[in-house]
Amino acid sequence: MVHLIIFTITIMHKFIIVTLFVITNFALGHEIHTNRENPRLLPLPKDEENFHFLIFGDRTGGPPEGIKVLAQAAEDANLLDPDLVMTVGDLVQGYNDTDIWLQQMEEYRKTLSVLRMPWFPVAGNHDIFWRGKGPKPAGEHEGNYEKHFGPLWYWFEHKKCGFLVLFSDEGDPNDVSKTRDFNKPEQQKFSDKQLEFLEKSLAEMKELKHVFLFMHHPRWASDIYPGNNWDKVHQLLVKAGNVSGCFAGHIHRLRYDGNKDGIEYFALGATGGHMPGIYPGLGYLHHYNLVSVRPGGIKVSTMPVGAVMDPRDFTPEHLADMDAARASTAQLISPPLILTEEGKGSGIYEMDISNPAKATIEVTLSIAKQNGWTLQPDHQHLVVPGKGKSRFQFNWSRAASSDNQPVTAPQMEMATEYLGEKYRVALPSKAMPLRMSPPKLPDEVYAPSTKQVSLKITGKASGARVDSSYFDLPNGSMTLEAWVYPTESQEQAGIVAKTEQSDYGINIDQGRAVFLVYIENHYAKATMPKPLTLNRWTHLAGVYDGKSVRLYVDGEEVASNPAVGTRVSNALPLYIGADPNGKGNPSRPFAGYLDEIRLSKTARYLQRFTPVRTLPADQNSVLHFRADRLSGGYLPDHSASRAHATLVGDATIVDSPN
Repeated sequence: MVHLIIFTITIMHKFIIVTLFVITNFALGHEIHTNRENPRLLPLPKDEENFHFLIFGDRTGGPPEGIKVLAQAAEDANLLDPDLVMTVGDLVQGYNDTDIWLQQMEEYRKTLSVLRMPWFPVAGNHDIFWRGKGPKPAGEHEGNYEKHFGPLWYWFEHKKCGFLVLFSDEGDPNDVSKTRDFNKPEQQKFSDKQLEFLEKSLAEMKELKHVFLFMHHPRWASDIYPGNNWDKVHQLLVKAGNVSGCFAGHIHRLRYDGNKDGIEYFALGATGGHMPGIYPGLGYLHHYNLVSVRPGGIKVSTMPVGAVMDPRDFTPEHLADMDAARASTAQLISPPLILTEEGKGSGIYEMDISNPAKATIEVTLSIAKQNGWTLQPDHQHLVVPGKGKSRFQFNWSRAASSDNQPVTAPQMEMATEYLGEKYRVALPSKAMPLRMSPPKLPDEVYAPSTKQVSLKITGKASGARVDSSYFDLPNGSMTLEAWVYPTESQEQAGIVAKTEQSDYGINIDQGRAVFLVYIENHYAKATMPKPLTLNRWTHLAGVYDGKSVRLYVDGEEVASNPAVGTRVSNALPLYIGADPNGKGNPSRPFAGYLDEIRLSKTARYLQRFTPVRTLPADQNSVLHFRADRLSGGYLPDHSASRAHATLVGDATIVDSPN
């Protein structure tokens, strides 16, 4: 039953009325407190005794490195903080003599000694079977196991629940001298002695809410263990009436055998043990089971080892280092790809991948045959140390084109993994076009022009496109500038942009020019306080110097904001008069005229200056479009990049407005 109680308190002196609402769930003893009027009744959590525990799978059968998986599972457990941890056997590699067995036992116990909660062993065949030189000890490794791990079968109570452990590798009860072998049908049964213990224990636990059974072999699986005596065990479990779940290991693969007479049967995969590969969808993965217990039932979930993370690890310093790794860049060593007029060529392509992070990164560059291009090898994998660089080398070739379509540069995919102290983090992959020499234009296109012309942008999908494979802006300081003549008031538009959750641009936002640079995980922006003046030429310059972003309007600094970190780039084209969308097409076109567009690899302006109408070309210019003519359909680039632009949509060169 839920009641809403309203208390009204009037303070006469100040004439203030304070109303306190208390939503009380009398049946459960919980309350929601608020001073809001007419609060909505919210459902409250169940007030029941509950807890959770973990179950670790098999450790053995795999390489020695599997112990690291177990260690990671222990770290996960300390974060999840269960009441206890159970196992399902095969704790040590075993199948050996006493000396080696003792070493492996110490390794396992030491690995789990970091747990902040108790853990309980279950014996498996690897823990018991003796394979050594000399006479076989009675019981094989049973004596060692019980001395160092615990009893072969036992039970204990926790929060009105019973935890029952059985031993599924007793051997042949009719001939204890036989070497243990779980594949032998006569060794797949529980002894009368253990069945007596089971029946007596279940009677002692009859008043408990839940009973959980743990053992190594999933003996209930008749397809694996035909002819065993599991039916006797199951009948005892059903008769008890409070057994909720049975858990086993051994098969190193997830398996659920359903609910039989109210009892659920689970086989775990591995927690460091051998598997044919990591295929979670097929049930092969390193994991542990999380069991949540309530009086009314249980919930069981499988959690991959390493999936639990400590939020305290994600400090600003750690995030900044991962962002720096994400901004890792490629520096071209060899010349850009050069093709003949027929579109063919070959050569060697070399580049360095720089890692600005403190941690090591692993980089995989891959490429498939595309549009006539072939690169060998088709992928490479390298480790780049913190603050270091590694070199990639590919052999490339391209056959002659059979059509007259423009040739586009092939793209590589750069997959990066950050190797932190605790976590291996897959960073967002990047599409990275190879640098290609742009088409060669006649020398006369670079001569000064006497015409007063500029680039006019009209239409929904218009602009001048500069392929990102044609130019390279090094990471660091930069300046982006242009003369602009807006003819319409626009809420959103791209003036000169290469943005898409990365890179840089000068855009229009609510009629105001804004310079933005993507720094590690966000845009640093400098926005002019007033809208651009329509029908007038204005010089805009955005400057990033590694410490801040600044916007200059007609030589006056109008906005500045801090910007510390590494720029993040993309493989999209740069657009003059538009903003690229995720597919590299022009969007949000600018309405008006543009002239003298220049991108520089330095912070050109540090204080007030007087902009010139014709910008000079120099060694710091990465792109420079005077917008004074077209040649062969291209807008010539006057910088050393010669990254000539192509006009898209209704972009044209026309007489300039005064």
